[in-house]
Amino acid sequence: MPEIGLRAMTLSDGPAGVRGPRWDEREPSLNLPSGSALAASWDVDLAYRYGAAAASEARRKGVDVVLGPTINLHRSPLGGRHFECFSEDPELSAELAAAYVRGLQDNGVGATPKHYVANDSETDRFTVDVQVDARPLHELYLAPFERAVEAGAWTIMSAYNSVHGATMTEHDLLESPLNSVWGFDGVVISDWTAVRSLGAIPAAQDLAMPGPAPAFAGLVEAVRNGEIDEADIDRKVLRLLLLAERVGALEGTEPKTPSAIDGVAFTREAEVAGTVLLANDGILPLDASSLTRIAVIGHNAREARTQGGGSATVLPERITSPLDGIRSAFPGADVRYELGAVVQEGVAEIPLDRLTNPLTGEPGVRVTFFDGEGAEIFAEDRRSTALVWFGGDAPIAASRRVVIEGVYTPAESGEILLGFAGANPGRLFIDDQLLVDDVPVIEGTDLGAAFLNPPSLTAAVPVEAGVDRRFRVELTLEQGGALAGALSATVGIAPDDSDPDGLIERAVATAAGADVAIVVVGTNSKVESEGYDRPDLDLPGRQDELVRAIAATGTPTIVVVNAGAPVVLPWASDVAAVVQGWFGGQEFGSALADVLSGAAEPGGRLPTTWPATLEDVPVTDVTPQDGVLHYEEGLHIGYRAWLKDGAQPAFPFGHGLGYTSWSWGVAQRDGDVLEVTLANTGDRAGKQVVQVYAERPDSEIERAERWLVGFAAVQAAPGETVTASIPLPARRFAHWTGEWSVEAGAYTLRAGASVADLPLSAEWEIA
Repeated sequence: MPEIGLRAMTLSDGPAGVRGPRWDEREPSLNLPSGSALAASWDVDLAYRYGAAAASEARRKGVDVVLGPTINLHRSPLGGRHFECFSEDPELSAELAAAYVRGLQDNGVGATPKHYVANDSETDRFTVDVQVDARPLHELYLAPFERAVEAGAWTIMSAYNSVHGATMTEHDLLESPLNSVWGFDGVVISDWTAVRSLGAIPAAQDLAMPGPAPAFAGLVEAVRNGEIDEADIDRKVLRLLLLAERVGALEGTEPKTPSAIDGVAFTREAEVAGTVLLANDGILPLDASSLTRIAVIGHNAREARTQGGGSATVLPERITSPLDGIRSAFPGADVRYELGAVVQEGVAEIPLDRLTNPLTGEPGVRVTFFDGEGAEIFAEDRRSTALVWFGGDAPIAASRRVVIEGVYTPAESGEILLGFAGANPGRLFIDDQLLVDDVPVIEGTDLGAAFLNPPSLTAAVPVEAGVDRRFRVELTLEQGGALAGALSATVGIAPDDSDPDGLIERAVATAAGADVAIVVVGTNSKVESEGYDRPDLDLPGRQDELVRAIAATGTPTIVVVNAGAPVVLPWASDVAAVVQGWFGGQEFGSALADVLSGAAEPGGRLPTTWPATLEDVPVTDVTPQDGVLHYEEGLHIGYRAWLKDGAQPAFPFGHGLGYTSWSWGVAQRDGDVLEVTLANTGDRAGKQVVQVYAERPDSEIERAERWLVGFAAVQAAPGETVTASIPLPARRFAHWTGEWSVEAGAYTLRAGASVADLPLSAEWEIA
């Protein structure tokens, strides 16, 4: 509204990188490590810098508000979106969320903690009614949002789901505690299409996205006839204007210039800080001088997963794969690669250096749009065959046919599976010969998942190295629908899984002749994604069999796990080392090489418990029954549930090894601060995460056996003694009774390196 000095404000997805107003590889984004990787750092200062890096990227792209961080809890490891969230623990999530918010907003960009509240799984996320008792709601699920508001969050995103029968965009929780108790003065933004009726107006839902929202079609009339109080509208307008002032969108204000940050270097540093060394028999760090041949094995070694699926997706300019990173870090070794086992399902985009636009002769493809009469209405030259139109100039809504044309120049001879992925009927032509004419079969009912992870259709195509093959894909678009104006399509090559035994045999032969084998296993955006939950915790394909076969060669085997959330590792005790690398962002391969070579120490500790089998997991229910999901476990999620059940995970919450050794000194109280002294007794500098848990076994109320109340990451040189000072305000010991109450008396504090390794203790008296 220029007449009042108000410019448009741009909101963008981007908890792990800011996509910007267009989903376009020609406008690449910094791809930061995923939320679970950030949480694994247990480093508040790093989280602040992460927010600052996101702010720098946002301003570069003209973005005012970043739709993140995602701070729902890892209630169950089956949650499909957990790679995007921080932790199973509310205290760890809350501290990192607050730091992320400050990092963004100190640099002039709004943060949007999401999804408020109890959106902790994806199954039936639009309609599920979550039934959760008041204590766990306040002590667990609301806690990270409260801390984010304390940090000054300018916006909050309301969730799709209902809580106790009321959809969140119309819920009393938007007023209390959010506004009236916590003092939130910002804008409540809905998740996309989450506003269902005018009931959102009195319920303190400020902005319906995307607009114009059909649910608000009768708003003016409802105000005029007295159904809606005009004061409710005034409050929303004032909050939107305050947001505009904060981001510099209102006349007389200017956007704040963010701190200058080398985003690529920070991405590498952040991934190292979150990489968790789960197990190590002493093989790591590797001695480069003793290695002449290294076997690198795994689909994810060559095609790394740097992010999960869904709206958080960004398009980086480049990705350093583990294979790239290892070759760079060990230039004196003969590095040999084998696929080993197929992970990816469906087509993957064609590499740009093998792709030619038939009209321009430049790398890329030509995309042409036709209307219902067959007339060309738009064309553009793209630099990728993985294409999403969501914003931008392409007239998707007016188009009835889209044609993607390019020339593929193979590097090797053989037979490939060439095809396309999408939700629309399509045809594939190779050198003008029709090979595919079919309609993809969409699984499930989540439109977002169908849009971002559509099925593939392929045909076998013989190719010869260096000989061009021209392809053309024609997609038919239907008019209207929930995703009218948006389109997703990928032209690419699917992996050949016709000889899985042969893939493993070749990998075994390569490993047998090497000094060390580095096997990269993992998931992908079809396994871990917004829109659906995981049915199990297994690695896809035959990766477990592959690891066992490599380990059986006798060659020392290091396994790198490229997954955003827990997976079952049945061979963990059979290999020399296990490294958890998460979805590590675009510098994943470089950071991994730093860790393997010893150029840097793995700084991560687990932000969520790692089970040995799915059957051991205490909380697995993510599927609503008759539309309702009961949080029957109450307070006991994550490590709290494991302790309650007396069960042993594969790796406990907070676990992580380093490249030095530590001795724990003493834990003592100084006012409301616990001071923990420890010393680096090794021969190299290192990081330790000091974790403090409280216990109250004789409590008069139900409690967790042990719960995290504070933590601090410390660094120490060889032989150096350091002290971690951890503030412990009374609220860390409080419970919810309709208000916050603190049970007087003695609490036992335990400090150490994980929830299961706590050598120090101290008594903590509360009057």
